[in-house]
Amino acid sequence: MTINRDPNLFTIPPELKKLLGQWKIIVILLFLLVAFMGSFFTVETEEVGVITRFGKYSRTVEPGLKFKIPFVEKVYLVPVERQQKVEFGFKTVKADVRSQYKRGVKEQEQANMLTGDLNLADVEWVIQYRVDNPYNYLFKVRNPESTLKDISEATMRQIVGDRTVNEVITVGRTQMGIEMQELLQEVCREYSLGIKIEQVVLQDVNPPGPVKEAFNAVNEAEQEKETLINQAESENNKVIPKAKGQAQETIQKAEGYATARVNRARGEVARFEALYKEYIKAPEVTRSRIYLETMAEVMPKLGNKIITDEKGSNVLPLLQMQLKKATNEK
Repeated sequence: MTINRDPNLFTIPPELKKLLGQWKIIVILLFLLVAFMGSFFTVETEEVGVITRFGKYSRTVEPGLKFKIPFVEKVYLVPVERQQKVEFGFKTVKADVRSQYKRGVKEQEQANMLTGDLNLADVEWVIQYRVDNPYNYLFKVRNPESTLKDISEATMRQIVGDRTVNEVITVGRTQMGIEMQELLQEVCREYSLGIKIEQVVLQDVNPPGPVKEAFNAVNEAEQEKETLINQAESENNKVIPKAKGQAQETIQKAEGYATARVNRARGEVARFEALYKEYIKAPEVTRSRIYLETMAEVMPKLGNKIITDEKGSNVLPLLQMQLKKATNEK
């Protein structure tokens, strides 16, 4: 049996060939356009671009308009200048002048922690970090953000477990933040996360609900104690310097008085010595002069005077003269 085949049955018409050729050109042009558009990308000012070629790290590019090989190279944009944060024990619903927070089941589990004296405390904190090594951040750990959350929670539980509930809620919060930052940075370095911990902020630390009022009363008492101590130290700093100044002033006055008395005594001694030298030279003259000077100083202070001779027999009639003098003075 012979089958006769028509050669024109499988022949493509020229019109269809022309149409197919045009579609091929269009597809090729679209492919080239997509490849061209995918070859350029923009890196923002706070980012760096990490480029991989066939899944292997190739290079890191700085901000600006950059080029990559289409379909061969892939770019990852990593915000190295942006400070990011992770919240624990709460979740920010609305960030504004008055931010709103909420706590779900997961956040409640994160906040509940056991202290060293087997008490419970609700601890809320924030980790602020920045990517400082894009290569490690992308390729050393599969999920760096999730890893950071896990090690942060583990580190905080370790720190809280080493302290009493009073230390956690009152005086130990600042030291906890510092120690948390150091330990967390050390673990991130060991894990090669490529993350730098900027700050650890303890948002809020509260006792469990049933004993919250009692702990708040203790906290207020501690604060009042610190306030009174500061006030006492302030008064102490005011009174003691003032007393020291007054004491120094009194000492200086006494020293000045002593110096004046010594100088005066020395002057009197010098005067007496000079007078004694003159007395040695002429005793009678000096004695007479001293007598006359003394009488001149004493006589005006006396009242009525009666002058007699040595025997007292001849009294000079001075009474009438004194009466006349008194009359004239009036």
